[in-house]
Amino acid sequence: MASITPLSQSQPLLEKTQFTVLNKPQNQFCSIPFSRFTQSSNLSLKKSRMVVVSATTAAEKSNKRYPGEAKGFVEEMRFVAMKLHTKDQAKEGEKEPVDQPLAKWEPSVEGYLKFLVDSKLVYDTLERIVEKAPFPEYAEFRNTGLERSEVLAKDLEWFRQQGHAIPEPSTPGVTYARYLEELSEKDPHAFICHFYNTYFAHSAGGRMIGRKVAEKVLDKKELEFYKWDGDLSQLLQNVRDKLNKVAENWTREEKNHCLEETEKSFKFSGAILRLIFS
Repeated sequence: MASITPLSQSQPLLEKTQFTVLNKPQNQFCSIPFSRFTQSSNLSLKKSRMVVVSATTAAEKSNKRYPGEAKGFVEEMRFVAMKLHTKDQAKEGEKEPVDQPLAKWEPSVEGYLKFLVDSKLVYDTLERIVEKAPFPEYAEFRNTGLERSEVLAKDLEWFRQQGHAIPEPSTPGVTYARYLEELSEKDPHAFICHFYNTYFAHSAGGRMIGRKVAEKVLDKKELEFYKWDGDLSQLLQNVRDKLNKVAENWTREEKNHCLEETEKSFKFSGAILRLIFS
């Protein structure tokens, strides 16, 4: 209370008070409390900015549109699949070619038969899985008109009648069929990826390959494998609609998981395709 003593009472006392009471607390006030207040304010400001940035990033992720998403999930699958083509296979392709161009390949009847036999095993497997439907959504893809198992059986019978020996399924087909069986029981999202890529790839690039092979080893005969009952474009559209409908109930993570399986699908089907030229 010395700081409020009247000046007329004691000048020495005032001088003592200035050094012991005013100066020391003044330094403490300026250097310690204010510094702590400034640091605390800066820290709070940084935290606020971090919260704003974090919230903005989360909002951006939630609003992110995946390529093809606006048209439905099938378009997303198509986009990812096209990226895995080589530049000479598709304009959207990004992969570098690892084999010779198709025009330079030399197919053989024996190799083509291996391809057809392994392909039939894969289609047998897909169609059996869809029929028993371990997951309810598989039942949507029964009797789509895209089925290939029966027509492949007809083609193999034709080859037999021409005197060709029909081989047993080989490693690429057996491996893929086994993988599809296992996948279908535990991972429906990944299985749907293989279903889509197998049927849709055959209806596009598969037909082109079939024509090229037929020109070189079958005197241009068109196999049943490359024929469909009805309008193929409409059959494909019907399956697109079903796929989009099924995927409507999937989370973004489940959709991404399906898309990530595309590369495996290409790896398995590519191994079977190369049998033509073995």
